[in-house]
Amino acid sequence: MSGKKVGLFVSGLLIIAIFIWVVTTQGPLARVKVTTEKIQTGSFSNAVFGIGTLEARYSYNLAPTMTGRLKKVFVDQGDKVVAGQVLAEMDTVDLEEKLIGSRHMVEKSDNAIQVAEAQLVEANGRKKLSAAILVRYEELRKGGFVSQEMYELKQYESNSAIAAVEVANAALAAARQDSARARADVGGMVKLREQTRLVSPVNGVVVARLFEPGATVASGQTVLQVTNPESMWVKARIDQKQAGRVDIGQSAELILRSQPNSPLAGVVERVEMISDPVTEERIVDVAFQTAHSVGSIGETVEVTIKLPTMDKVHSVPSASVKRIDQRDGVWILKDGQVQFKPVRTGIATLDGRTQILDGLGDDDQIVVYSQQPLQAGLKVKVVPELVRSSQ
Repeated sequence: MSGKKVGLFVSGLLIIAIFIWVVTTQGPLARVKVTTEKIQTGSFSNAVFGIGTLEARYSYNLAPTMTGRLKKVFVDQGDKVVAGQVLAEMDTVDLEEKLIGSRHMVEKSDNAIQVAEAQLVEANGRKKLSAAILVRYEELRKGGFVSQEMYELKQYESNSAIAAVEVANAALAAARQDSARARADVGGMVKLREQTRLVSPVNGVVVARLFEPGATVASGQTVLQVTNPESMWVKARIDQKQAGRVDIGQSAELILRSQPNSPLAGVVERVEMISDPVTEERIVDVAFQTAHSVGSIGETVEVTIKLPTMDKVHSVPSASVKRIDQRDGVWILKDGQVQFKPVRTGIATLDGRTQILDGLGDDDQIVVYSQQPLQAGLKVKVVPELVRSSQ
């Protein structure tokens, strides 16, 4: 065989060898590269993350009790107010005139009481005088000095005087009842006038002005909203799976959307008893630890609640936990091949680790990342790290 043929033969063998090497190491026949890790045991620091909105714990909607026209509004958004301050007034229409008329009725009834009292005094005087005269005539009748007819006339006059006292008493009682009714009417008018004034119930800040003077406002329709700025807190929505370990008094970190680089300290004030069955979330109310000026009501807030540290917890990277056929599990490496092993998981931390309650041993080699989706029996090659992971 000539040298030229030998060279071509060697070159062909080299090309075939390179092709076989490429196919078996880089091509479709190559082992899938994976990274692995064993189960870890130690302290488990966890936190719960949720998204919430900034709200006022104490908010007051000021609304009229009757439908009418808004006459005046004395404050605007951002104004500080004090308890008892009049913030707006409704048009009273003819209420002032009715109040004046009711007060005149009070004066009239008071005068009627004075008249009735004077009439009662006069009637009592006539009663006493008639009674004395009747006694005198009775003695004279016994002595035969006056006739029976004269005696009966004086008796009739005495009875009339007694009846006049009863009439005077009834008139006085009626006058007093009229006075009480008139005063009640005045009190009702005064309260009705007070209800046309929207008064701040607390020291706070006006956060909403919903109507302007001249607008017609229905009964119960909010005109102004007042809140206490020191009562601001965050209503956060937490996944029900993570909400079980959230408790009152736990510390939290709050990041307002308007202040992304300034985390604020918070504390869990309340874990609400009603959950959202649609989103499977539970509402947790988180207050600010220190009073300060915060963002606007309704602003989005990121909430991270720190949970107590657990000791001697088995955990794996969350990326290694897969759900196949409605079962949670991990791919483990055995004799150069992978197989799926179901596990029972617990909580997952924000730093990417999941608690393993059952299903793994200390010597199991767990696949964390792989170049491609894994299948049972697939041969793999363990590498320190993957430049780019497809799963």
